[in-house]
Amino acid sequence: MQIFHNDWHEILSSEFEKEYYQNLRKFLIKEYKTKTIYPDKNDIFNAFHYTSYADLKVVLIGQDPYHGPGQAHGLSFSVKPGVPAPPSLVNIFKELHDDVAIPIPSHGYLKAWADKGVLLLNTVLTVRAGEANSHRQMGWETFTDEAIKRINLKEEPVVFWLWGKPAQAKEVLITNKNHLILKAPHPSPLSVYRGFYGSKPFSRTNAFLISKGKAPIDWTL
Repeated sequence: MQIFHNDWHEILSSEFEKEYYQNLRKFLIKEYKTKTIYPDKNDIFNAFHYTSYADLKVVLIGQDPYHGPGQAHGLSFSVKPGVPAPPSLVNIFKELHDDVAIPIPSHGYLKAWADKGVLLLNTVLTVRAGEANSHRQMGWETFTDEAIKRINLKEEPVVFWLWGKPAQAKEVLITNKNHLILKAPHPSPLSVYRGFYGSKPFSRTNAFLISKGKAPIDWTL
């Protein structure tokens, strides 16, 4: 079965044959049968489905999916239409407004960013309901690290947003001088005042893209 229906198939499909992924798959089959797991199994790989390798301009690295009902749908920080924006996303929207004067969105559905080349990638792609980090160290990190390594190989410039210490731990995978790394504290209420506000990721990303002859991103949702 072909999981990806775009160029990620050529890039990552070999991972599905490896022992770590086979073990992860067995674990997930049991978890989805016996517990409530987010996101829906059909949404696990949405970050890759919505943003092709060829088109990506920005990588926003999250941790694991939201673990509340109806929130997670395979894009980091995003929630489904009609679901209130969680606190971290509210803070991202405040910075969006302060940075590039875009009105704060009335929803938290970030697919429009994904469609414009923003890979909204969690490092762990599944979670048990109500149990943050419950699928850590089961194999997802190996898979998503491989994705980051492949993006690092791109000659086309990419901006990596590394917010918070877990995301910043991925900096060692990003060695290509063509790319830009923007680091900031996590936008959660616990750390947003330590330097996330005022970090200007949206305008700095567009300035970099323009400097490389690329079209800037329209951040409107």
